[in-house]
Amino acid sequence: MFWPILALLYLPICLVAAKKSPQEQLVDLAAAGNGVIRLDEHSFDLLTTPQRNWTAAIHFTAMNKRMKCTPCKEFDPSWVEVAKAWTTVPKAERDNHFFGTLDFDDASVVFQKLSLASAPVVQVYPATEGPRSTGRTIPYKYDFSHGFGAEPLANQLSNHTPVPIPYKVPIDWARWGSVAALIPIITLLFRFISPALKSRWVWAAGTIVISLVMTSGYMFTRIRGSPYAGPNGEWIAQGYSNQFGQEVQVVAMIYGVAGAAVLMLTIVTPYQMSPPRQRMQIYLWTAVNLIMFSILVSLFRVKNRGYPFKLLF
Repeated sequence: MFWPILALLYLPICLVAAKKSPQEQLVDLAAAGNGVIRLDEHSFDLLTTPQRNWTAAIHFTAMNKRMKCTPCKEFDPSWVEVAKAWTTVPKAERDNHFFGTLDFDDASVVFQKLSLASAPVVQVYPATEGPRSTGRTIPYKYDFSHGFGAEPLANQLSNHTPVPIPYKVPIDWARWGSVAALIPIITLLFRFISPALKSRWVWAAGTIVISLVMTSGYMFTRIRGSPYAGPNGEWIAQGYSNQFGQEVQVVAMIYGVAGAAVLMLTIVTPYQMSPPRQRMQIYLWTAVNLIMFSILVSLFRVKNRGYPFKLLF
């Protein structure tokens, strides 16, 4: 009779000893989820208990297809990667910070209690007790203006973790494979185009095209971020200090044709041996030059209302 009675006396003590603390329970849940605690209403209350000497980063999401939350699906892989990186931290620091994910379908009551009307949302709950306590009880909110990438997430959350999160951007093997595949293609193409690249006429033509585009206002529109065209298909911007992208193309074409006409008059026409042919080219290129400048002046009149002068048009 002695031993059964003694066992009954020690049973409550054994039960108390077997019960794990909240932090130990969270450690087990994090280990079971590969670094991420899958939260419900009960585990959320456990993780955010007012008496805590740990910090917690919680990801509120809605992954169900019927919710149609595209940002949730885009952000979830980054969250999992950062949480997985935290599992490589030594146990002493790892057990003082936890990552949790709470899906709307698992605990909609929590969403209502926190007045969350959108997802994804990331909140960081600071420690309220112990050496890492800051005296703050209101959670920090992650700023998604940094994007959905894992690297900015790890950098921002590292401000609240015991040690920085050891996240490293994985090697993009697909990108490097594409670069490696392009090397022989580029080498082969260079073999065929190298004669053209060695030609001074190719470089001269390229220089002329770039000069025409730049003098027509390309950098002006790029610096100011001007649109390609205006409302209702307008391509001529009103005023001296405004210009559309399409306007640059038209002006560059006019400059190019007028310049080509001058070159024909000064380089090609004088070497014509036949007087009638030479005379015809003089008339032709002079007319082209006059027409192009007339168009240019007419565009200037449209752009700057009240300009009184014109040539042909």
